[in-house]
Amino acid sequence: MKLLDADPFHFPFHREKIALVVIDMQRDFVEPGGFGASLGNNVELLQKIVPTVRNLIDGFRAAGLTIVHTRECHKPDLSDCPPAKRERGNPALRIGDYGPMGRILVSGEPGAEIVPELAPHPGELVIDKPGKGAFYATPLSGWLEERDISHLVFAGVTTEVCVQTSMREANDRGYHCLLAEDATESYFPEFKQAVLNMIRAQGAIVGWTAPTSKIVDALHA
Repeated sequence: MKLLDADPFHFPFHREKIALVVIDMQRDFVEPGGFGASLGNNVELLQKIVPTVRNLIDGFRAAGLTIVHTRECHKPDLSDCPPAKRERGNPALRIGDYGPMGRILVSGEPGAEIVPELAPHPGELVIDKPGKGAFYATPLSGWLEERDISHLVFAGVTTEVCVQTSMREANDRGYHCLLAEDATESYFPEFKQAVLNMIRAQGAIVGWTAPTSKIVDALHA
């Protein structure tokens, strides 16, 4: 067993049982002209973490460990998108509407793709999820069980929505969860900080947090 220097205390893990889950690093959220920008958000905040997320991915690749990429998107007929979800947000540009990068958050459209810098490699798992959490209506649980994974490192966007939801889902399923605190971001910095505080409160009630450099060092120690 390895011990990783984390908050609120050391994160213990078996190297062969740990996987990386990169949440929704998609063009529609991260790049100018996408869905996130259409809602009036400053996407530069999310763009800044791309190199750090890449360093984390490279660390897991070099260690030969499992990597999962998620994309929040829906079927072209929107049959997996509840009307209540589609109706919220910018009334002029909703899920399924045509935007600068094709139909917003629809599978197969340019905006739903992961940014090129973080594109999955062959053999890495890619999950299209219709909800905020990575486990809802996806095969993720089965994939992790097949690989005997018990510990998960999370990265991606946004911290307070899809990242936190996925981490809480994993916690409820018994996984030990660690958030790479500099490889996640929000359009609202105060929301990110609140999530970090909530996750590690009360003795890691949801999980742990640590910077990417410490995570990569622990993988290769």
